Amino acid sequence: MADINLQEVHDFMIEIARKVGERITSATPSTGAAGSKKNSVDLVTETDQAVEKILSTSLHEKYPTFSFMGEETYKPGDKLTDAPTFILDPIDGTTNFVHRNPYVAISLGLAINKSPTVGIVYNPFTQTLYSAIKSHGAYLTHFLTPQPQPQKLKLPLHPPTPLTPLSTCLIAIEWGSDRSANDFAVKSRTFTKLAAADGGMVHGLRSLGSAALNMCAVAAGEMDVYWEAGCWAWDVCAGWVVLGEAGGRVVDANPGGWEVGVDGRRYLAVRGGEGQEGVIREFWGLVEGRFEVGG
Repeated sequence: MADINLQEVHDFMIEIARKVGERITSATPSTGAAGSKKNSVDLVTETDQAVEKILSTSLHEKYPTFSFMGEETYKPGDKLTDAPTFILDPIDGTTNFVHRNPYVAISLGLAINKSPTVGIVYNPFTQTLYSAIKSHGAYLTHFLTPQPQPQKLKLPLHPPTPLTPLSTCLIAIEWGSDRSANDFAVKSRTFTKLAAADGGMVHGLRSLGSAALNMCAVAAGEMDVYWEAGCWAWDVCAGWVVLGEAGGRVVDANPGGWEVGVDGRRYLAVRGGEGQEGVIREFWGLVEGRFEVGG
C-alpha cells in the first residue's frame, strides 16, 4: 500500500463520480422502464449499467493493475482478493432513482487487503459528497452551498453524545429485496422488537433506501445505528471508510460477531461516542434469530 498514492486515488474517484453524476441527474427513469434481477423490488436500469461502464473504464485506464468489483458486472462466485480493488455501486438506491426520490448515491470504494481504504459516496441530486481516506479523517462537502469554495466539514458534524441506552437511538433499517424465508422473518421480528414498548422502544426506525447513504448518516451523527443483512460489498465499502474515520464501528449483524469482512453481507454500523460497545450489545440482545446470508 505504501507505493499507492491514496490521495491521488481519492481525488480521481471524486472527479469521475461528479462527472458521471450528471448522467444520473439528466436521466428520465420510470418504474415501468426498470428491469428486475430476481424479483419486482430488485431493480436495475439502463442508467445503472451505463454509469458502471463509464466508471469501470475510467478507473481501469487510470489504474490498470487494480482489480474491480461492481454491482452490475458481478458474477456469482466472484471473490474479493487482497489486491487493490475498486468496489462500486453506480446507483445505490435504484428504487429511489426510478421513483424520482433523490436519496441516491454513487458508492465508490477502494479496498486493499480486503480492508476498506478509500471511500467516496456522492449524491448527484443534492451534490453532497462524503469522502474519506483511512487514517486521514472523513469529510462532508456541500457543492451547492453558495460560497466561493465548496463547504467542506469534518465528520462527525457535532461532538458525539453518549449512545446508551438504545432507547435514545435513531436507527436505519432496510427491508431489502429478499423478502422470504428465515432472513426476512429475522428482520420483521427484530424491527417489531426494536420499536415495541416492551422491547427497545427506540426513538425511531428509518428505511430510506440507500445503504451507502445510511452508513454516511451514521458517520455524520444523523443516525445512531444502521442494521442490515443481504446487501453487498459495493453497498457498504465506501461508506465503511467514512464511518470508520468518523469514529464509528462496523460489526456483524448477528449477535456476537465483533469482526466482519466488507464482503460479509451482514452489518451493524454504530456511530462514534461513549457507550458504543454497550449499545452494540444491547442491540444484539433484541435481534430475534440469526441471519443465514453471509454464513
